[in-house]
Amino acid sequence: MAATYKDAGVDLDVYAESMRRLPQLMHRTFSPRVIPSDGGFAGLFQLDFAGKLFARNYEEPVLVSGTDGVGTKLKIAQQTGKHDTVGIDLVGMCVNDLLCTGAEPLFFLDYIAMGKDDPARLEKVVRGISNGCVEGDMALLGGETAIMPDMYGEDDYDLAGFAVGVVEKKKIINGSLISEGDVVLGLASNGLHSNGFSLVRKIIADAGLNWDDTPEELGGVSLADTCLAPTRIYVDAIRAIQSHYRVKQVIHGLAHITGGGLEENVDRILPPGLDAEIDGSSWELPAIFKFLQSTGQVETSEMRRVFNMGIGMTVIVSDFYATSIQSRLATAGIESMPIGKIVFGSGKVRYV
Repeated sequence: MAATYKDAGVDLDVYAESMRRLPQLMHRTFSPRVIPSDGGFAGLFQLDFAGKLFARNYEEPVLVSGTDGVGTKLKIAQQTGKHDTVGIDLVGMCVNDLLCTGAEPLFFLDYIAMGKDDPARLEKVVRGISNGCVEGDMALLGGETAIMPDMYGEDDYDLAGFAVGVVEKKKIINGSLISEGDVVLGLASNGLHSNGFSLVRKIIADAGLNWDDTPEELGGVSLADTCLAPTRIYVDAIRAIQSHYRVKQVIHGLAHITGGGLEENVDRILPPGLDAEIDGSSWELPAIFKFLQSTGQVETSEMRRVFNMGIGMTVIVSDFYATSIQSRLATAGIESMPIGKIVFGSGKVRYV
């Protein structure tokens, strides 16, 4: 009997149904800078644009790119059947990194690999990616969906994202303007974001808990809903600052707080000879971190090394502008607070 691709685990008719569901989720993210190319082999994006709204008149444009995934947070989505927010995580983890250079996000590409095609599940995942792109003001320009039986279990899938932005060369943010006396502003996270989930899952499993449990410490919200809260996207917040201060570079440094916490991520942008003194008592620790620490009996140093601890991004600014910038962030819907200051030292983050 002749073998078929379907016999091997890949049903091309189901795959075609999956592909029919996706174009609308891409088109809703498009601006006039996207050149239509449905059915083509690559996406097309116009860097500059004649219309007044989109004209940038770049002098020395520098392209910025980044890639990331969602990690083992996907295991929770797969175990609970909640697939509609991990796409937001995928975009957030990539675009928040772009922002740290001062770049304007332009477009996004995704890669989805799964063991068995499921059009409804795929649509939920890509809708999340589409929602993240709308929130991040990026075009979802294209992607790839790979069906790989035997490589993945039938209910398994993995995600990778690729973001591209642009920044004027003279406006690149790289930490070189950071100076003694600057203020470290912490921008509130939306919980765990997308880091540390191997430890999260171990704590939950070792405690004999289920994802639909609703611990009192979490205010009656299920563990699944709390842990799957999507990564906060900071595009509107950072652009609110940039658009207000068009001439002066008031942002001296930006750090996306992911794996490694404040210490390892803020370290990356500190000039030699300067430290960031962080006051760990200057913000309220969100309930999920308190719950995980007490349930897993995790040392504070380990918590700070693995998780964002409620701070999803830091903005380093001069003391003179700090209050004004906090006001701009609040208008953009992002809570922020001074969590530290820049002092002379050896280029490290230290808690006081």
